[in-house]
Amino acid sequence: MTAASAPERTVLVDRFGRRARDLRISLTQACTLRCRYCMPAEGLPIMPREELLSTAEVVRLVDVAVDALGITELRLTGGEPLVRRDLEALIGEIRARHRDLPIALTTNGLGLARRAAGLAAAGLTRVNVSMDTVDEDRFAAVTRRDRLPDVIAGIDAAAAAGLVPVKVNAVALRETLDGAPDLLRWCLDRGLSLRFIEAMPLDAEGTWTEDAYVTAADVLAVLGAHFELEPVGREDAGAPAERWRVDGGPGTVGVIASMSRSFCGACDRTRITAEGRVRPCLFSDDEIDLRAILRSGGDDAALADAWRAVTWRKSPGHLPAEILSHPRRSMGAIGG
Repeated sequence: MTAASAPERTVLVDRFGRRARDLRISLTQACTLRCRYCMPAEGLPIMPREELLSTAEVVRLVDVAVDALGITELRLTGGEPLVRRDLEALIGEIRARHRDLPIALTTNGLGLARRAAGLAAAGLTRVNVSMDTVDEDRFAAVTRRDRLPDVIAGIDAAAAAGLVPVKVNAVALRETLDGAPDLLRWCLDRGLSLRFIEAMPLDAEGTWTEDAYVTAADVLAVLGAHFELEPVGREDAGAPAERWRVDGGPGTVGVIASMSRSFCGACDRTRITAEGRVRPCLFSDDEIDLRAILRSGGDDAALADAWRAVTWRKSPGHLPAEILSHPRRSMGAIGG
């Protein structure tokens, strides 16, 4: 497909030939933590319930994505998706309609201990848990909440419920960098898949700077002083994490170099915010409102056409770190 070609009717593709297969839907921008690289101390403004996509609306958008646009993977995000009391019902509805669709959840883990079994029974496939450190004091400083034991309990419950492989996402930060080897050892001992992620200028307080962020090279240098790392590449072309085998394996560690080693050329993601706006790229403010089409009586064809149109306009990639500016929305308002 060339840049001049019209988008295919049965897939979600941009003018650079990249096909979106991975759908991420944010269910809320509310969160139970206040991570400094994501949320302000007071949290994001409370979104009225009527502005959020309902269970039925989320399910319908998933139907359109899978049946009309060729989406093959779904991830539910936030904010913190576990604040949605209807989460099990929502997952159950999607699973009943799409028996083979992988359904993943990105969560901070708070409350996961009591819900993991129910989520698995509803049809959830696996979870990613955000945890930047296994040091309780540093965890409390980064998240502004002293809840590390609860996160660990959630990870243990997810593994026990069969939501595997359980992946741990750690944002690489200056204040936790020297503890990266401890976090990796902790994950390896439990059979968890750890991925370090470069912090992006998507924080609500706008404090990210090029000089302060931790790069993939920084993380690998610290880990390399404690472990033997052997590069093994990505799981597939669209996967964001470059992986290294640790001490000969079988365990691996991933690094998502979103700022220093852009992988935009292989991007296969499309995102829907909690209020129903398609956002083809984290760093682009070009959005289209699917909720308005849903609530004005638009049919599935109208939803698919609008989704294709905004995806077709997707940029080739984000700007270099030295000139990249903060988008209007923070990560908590976009959905991870």
